[in-house]
Amino acid sequence: MGWGDLGVYGEPSRETPNLDRMAAEGMLFPNFYSANPLCSPSRAALLTGRLPIRNGFYTTNAHARNAYTPQEIVGGIPDSEQLLPELLKKAGYVSKIIGKWHLGHRPQFHPLKHGFDEWFGSPNCHFGPYDNKARPNIPVYRDWEMVGSFAPEPVRLTPGVSHLFKEALDFIKRQAQRHPFFLYWAVDATHAPVYASKPFLGTSQRGRYGDAVREIDDSVGKMLELLHDLHVADNTFVFFTSDNGAALISAPEQAGSNGPFLCGKQTTFEGGMREPALAWWPGHIAAGQVSHQLGSIMDLFTTSLALAGLTPPRDRAIDGLNLLPALLQGRLMDRPVFYYRGDTLMATTLGQHKAHFWTWTNSWENFRQGIDFCPGQNVSGVTTHSLEDHTKLPLIFHLGRDPGERFPLSFASAEYQEALSRITSVVQQHQEALVPGQPQLNVCNWAVMNWAPPGCEKLGKCLTPPESIPKKCLWSH
Repeated sequence: MGWGDLGVYGEPSRETPNLDRMAAEGMLFPNFYSANPLCSPSRAALLTGRLPIRNGFYTTNAHARNAYTPQEIVGGIPDSEQLLPELLKKAGYVSKIIGKWHLGHRPQFHPLKHGFDEWFGSPNCHFGPYDNKARPNIPVYRDWEMVGSFAPEPVRLTPGVSHLFKEALDFIKRQAQRHPFFLYWAVDATHAPVYASKPFLGTSQRGRYGDAVREIDDSVGKMLELLHDLHVADNTFVFFTSDNGAALISAPEQAGSNGPFLCGKQTTFEGGMREPALAWWPGHIAAGQVSHQLGSIMDLFTTSLALAGLTPPRDRAIDGLNLLPALLQGRLMDRPVFYYRGDTLMATTLGQHKAHFWTWTNSWENFRQGIDFCPGQNVSGVTTHSLEDHTKLPLIFHLGRDPGERFPLSFASAEYQEALSRITSVVQQHQEALVPGQPQLNVCNWAVMNWAPPGCEKLGKCLTPPESIPKKCLWSH
């Protein structure tokens, strides 16, 4: 989902009344970022509070390549990483993930082995092909067993948003009066091929994508109502955000909006990593607040621990900040934002200034094939499809005056030189202290795909895996 997909962020059709009301009753963050322009690395960062370069969710197979966890990936979330639900157990929390996991699908990467107590959803994203013996269809799990799979047509996907919504209501009702709980509702309806339940089809001015957004909005609104009905709203912190910007390449019916920002998913321009972000906690977060804090999806790790009365692990670098001072007192904290693709630091924001060290949006090979992650948005001298190196003279933008990143500062200006000096110092400190994790997204093997998940025999869905042939994953962008 993109920054510009909610009415409160300026989407003109105003089809998100519940999320807009959530913002009105809580706090809106206009400067909130994912940890990567792609799904899996951002989700790993959310649950560990650490950049993907630290937790291993990156590839070294080629320069600055995006990578994720398709069915054939061998790696996943390492045992050495401590995930949020594992740590929350120390304070008596019960945790459930509903929807997309995407941190590895081999048995050792199962969410119930990394702190979650319950799971309903899929280890992968829902894109096909489906019912194909060359690529087994994607399983749907309840805890340890496969209970279904994604259907051939996106409109008939199971679990759809309605299933994920019902699972959320059930979990909240069961836990609200018994234990403190952590619910990670990871719906992927706005990921191409986008889908929505029948009651929402054709209801949006924005096509199928808008239908999906409307259903997500409706579900969030009903969850917030339930918290009020159960009299636990004032004791429940809710945060809404996304794992990367809208995929403009999926237009027209499958793409969202990144508002005024350049490019989208897969890129380290603002459209790829700046996200909608809403915080809601009645009686604690004053209504109608806007925080200009530079926020990150990794902050949810540290903030959640603070809410539970816990501290982050001290034996590793944690990139997430505790946002409670911003949420409860309106304070702003200085911090940089690092934009990575693979093991390459592409850009850094400090204050209002953003320096791009590399600006390529996708490989030239992809671009010649018609794959363009910035369709209709190419800016001469800014976006590029070659490995043009800007490290000698980084492009620097003032995001306050130029949020669309179209007019880089003059290399000769005093503002450029001052911003470059400050950012260079921060980057140098970061790189000197950085200890990269073992890359998890380098090796693929068709034999590790979901051929015979636990429970497949009950459904008649078991398939015979092919010969095991590990190979280097080819990341084309």
